[in-house]
Amino acid sequence: MVSETRSIGPSLSRIGSPESELRWSVERRLAFIEERLFWVGEVNRLDLVRRFGVSLSQASADIARYLALRPRVAYDKSAKRYVPEEDFRPLLAPPDAGRLLGELPLVELGVLAPADTLLGLVPPFSAAPIVARAVDAQVLRAVLRAIREARALDVVYQSMSRPAPARRRIEPHALVDDGFRWHVRGFDHETDSFRDFVFGRIAKPKLAGAAVRARADSDHDWQSFVALKIAPHPKLTAAQARAIALDYGMRGGSVTIRMRRALLFYALRRLGLDIPQNARPPHEQHIVLLNRAEIDAARATTPEA
Repeated sequence: MVSETRSIGPSLSRIGSPESELRWSVERRLAFIEERLFWVGEVNRLDLVRRFGVSLSQASADIARYLALRPRVAYDKSAKRYVPEEDFRPLLAPPDAGRLLGELPLVELGVLAPADTLLGLVPPFSAAPIVARAVDAQVLRAVLRAIREARALDVVYQSMSRPAPARRRIEPHALVDDGFRWHVRGFDHETDSFRDFVFGRIAKPKLAGAAVRARADSDHDWQSFVALKIAPHPKLTAAQARAIALDYGMRGGSVTIRMRRALLFYALRRLGLDIPQNARPPHEQHIVLLNRAEIDAARATTPEA
C-alpha cells in the first residue's frame, strides 16, 4: 500500500512533438517504464539499471523524461518507487497482452531469457509440452540464402508418400509456421506447383540456378486470402455459448478470421474444423464453421505437401 505519495499530475502527452522523436534505445527505455507501471504496478531506477545496464543517473533522466509527458503517476516515498494512480492510462502505446504472453513460451523453450522479456521478469507459468521439431541450421541457412538471392535449391526430401528420400528441386520464397512445425513455401519442380516442405524432412541442400517460378506474386494461394467465420457450437447451452463467444472475442455471435489461403489446411486442423461438424460432441468441439461450403471449395483447390 502506498503510504505517502506525490501526484505527478494529469494531462495529455506531447508525444507528437519533436522532443518525442528519440533515439531507439531511449524509446525502448521509456516504453519499459510505461509497461512496468501498467503490468507490474511500479517502477524505479534499479529496474532500468538491471534491464538495460544503464547508469543510475541515466535511469533518473529516463524516468524524468517519461514524467514530463505528465502521466497519472505517483511517487511512493517510503518504497522509493513510482506507482500508477487509479486512472493511469498508457500514453506511448496501447498495452499489448499478446506480446507479453507470447514471450512466455519462448522462455519455456530457452530461446529468451527472463531478463530479456518485455518486463524483465516473468510470472510463474507452465505450458503443455510440445515435441520440438528439429530445424537443421545448415538447411535453414541455405533456404534463407535461396530466398534472399531468388535461387533454386536442390534438396533430398522425405515425403510421406515415398518409402525413401528423393532428390527434388524447389524454389523457396517464404517460411511458414503451422503452430507445431516450420515449413518452406516454394515452387516444386516435380509437381509443377507451389507447396510446403517440412523443414525437418529436408537434407543436403545445394544452391542451384536462378529461380524461374518462385516469385511470390505467382503463388496464387499465397497471395489469396480466405476468411473463416466461426461461431459457438449450436448444441452448447446458452451459458456455454456465451463463454465461448468471450473466449474467441466474438461480436454478434460470430467472429471472422482472415488468413492466407495457403495456410487454410493448418488453421482448420488447429481449430478442429477439418472434420464434419457432428464428428465430435459439442463439449469437445466448441466452435463450428459457418461458411463451410465456401471453405471446402477453397480447400479442394489448395494442394497439400
